[in-house]
Amino acid sequence: MKYLLGAMFAFVLAMSAQGQDISYGDGAFDAMFEIDSTFTRDGGKTFEVSASGEAGDYGRTYLSYTFTDEQRTRDRGEFTGFAWAQNGEEVNTATLRGVWKKSGKIFNLYTLDIVSNGKINIGSGEVDFVAKTIKFKVSELKTD
Repeated sequence: MKYLLGAMFAFVLAMSAQGQDISYGDGAFDAMFEIDSTFTRDGGKTFEVSASGEAGDYGRTYLSYTFTDEQRTRDRGEFTGFAWAQNGEEVNTATLRGVWKKSGKIFNLYTLDIVSNGKINIGSGEVDFVAKTIKFKVSELKTD
């Protein structure tokens, strides 16, 4: 038993040494949105939200999210979404994926997004349905 525990500890230590840290890139920016609408089509199992606002150098940005709770935890779950942004003549789109956790009246979001300009962005933020706001801190994910 002593050897089994030692072997398990060595295995866990070796695996953690192989892990990758998530690195936030330079040029982090704030993104501020106003919730335009929110609704459900299935009796409250999923919620759909649309919002618009400003997202750093991406400019005017429109978001749509679908929030779900597939694990039935009631206070946390997952989301998918889509973003469309325009700054001058430059247009970008993004696929949004992440998780949410309810904390009092605030929903905390953690997101990992792929953008049409080739960047992968990582962010965290808050949704306040009472104030009708979504606020994010976003950075490009370092992948090299």
